[in-house]
Amino acid sequence: MAHYEQTLTGDVDPFIAHLDDVILGGSVTANQEDGADHRIGGARMVVRVYERYSAMGGNRVSLSVAVLSVGAEMSVSAITSGGSQAMFFKINTMGEEAFLQKAVEAIQGYAA
Repeated sequence: MAHYEQTLTGDVDPFIAHLDDVILGGSVTANQEDGADHRIGGARMVVRVYERYSAMGGNRVSLSVAVLSVGAEMSVSAITSGGSQAMFFKINTMGEEAFLQKAVEAIQGYAA
């Protein structure tokens, strides 16, 4: 599992659209598996789960992105999973790390 966190300022809707464009456009096998959008008072939580095929591992890896937005502040967590071929421990995590790097590029490249 690979993990990245970042705080940003901006509007959550254009940020999510930017993530979708960059992550889904980064691989022909990438797709959005599911998502959620919740509001409580002035807070909003948006979750996206992406998946793609990892040629390095010969399997699929997933990327979950959670965005907590309050006003113009956003806290973003991106976590990958899958991609390992071992039964009791993780080996060959290159696919996870590459998928996370695509999310990091999208998050860091967002211009509010």
